[in-house]
Amino acid sequence: MPQTITNDHDLREAISGLSPVEQRALGGQFVANVGHLSQDPRISRAIDAAIDPDISPAELEQIYKTVKAFATQTYTACGSDADWAAQAEHFVAAAAAASLSSDDQSGARGAWKAAMQARMAKNCEMILNDDGGAANESTNQYQMVGRYLEGLEQ
Repeated sequence: MPQTITNDHDLREAISGLSPVEQRALGGQFVANVGHLSQDPRISRAIDAAIDPDISPAELEQIYKTVKAFATQTYTACGSDADWAAQAEHFVAAAAAASLSSDDQSGARGAWKAAMQARMAKNCEMILNDDGGAANESTNQYQMVGRYLEGLEQ
């Protein structure tokens, strides 16, 4: 029976039960959902790496460093005067880096961090397009996790 997730508490709990490889794959799905906000090939490579269960640790680390550097490079966009497209791209890059990262000292998990960064990217897109009625990214993520967990059960 598929797990129904309707809030962030349930989302975080569901994520916490996943292995690092599963978290990475789910984080990659979160990034892919907002990946259209960046045309940079580093984002595509990060998504591919996130969903590849057989990627070598060395290759994963190299792609993580590359996309993390891109996120750092695009961080300056967050201070620019309402360049919402550039800010969205930064958050996509930050989500990609998070999806490839391991746990940090605060206990935050990569998929959770990727989800939050992806939501920020979606918010920038909504502002850019002056579209307050766009699909809620939180709800999209709840559904993605439900489908992902259902796939694991089969």
